[in-house]
Amino acid sequence: MLVALVVLTGLPAHPAWAQSPVADGQKLAFDRGKGNCLTCHVIKGGDLPGTIGPELKDLKAKYPDRNELVAILFDETKRNPQTMMPPFGRNRILTEQEINAIVDFLQTL
Repeated sequence: MLVALVVLTGLPAHPAWAQSPVADGQKLAFDRGKGNCLTCHVIKGGDLPGTIGPELKDLKAKYPDRNELVAILFDETKRNPQTMMPPFGRNRILTEQEINAIVDFLQTL
């Protein structure tokens, strides 16, 4: 019934609040209570960045395989045991969907 109503009224089938994965990823990356990327990284458009980690720019060129970025966010300690970066996926700070959204955003930098 709802589908018929949407078709008949010409309303968009997607809710107005739905954002793109890139916009969701940016929101998560800048969220001090979730991704919190700005605590350690300079990111274009972010306020009060930290400098512990590298500036996040040109990431699609540095990591053409997006799975490498996913792995870094999930648990960078597997690649670099001395890292200060939290294992966001392993510690369930971020879900798989949230990590993928952040990677979508990072690939636009």
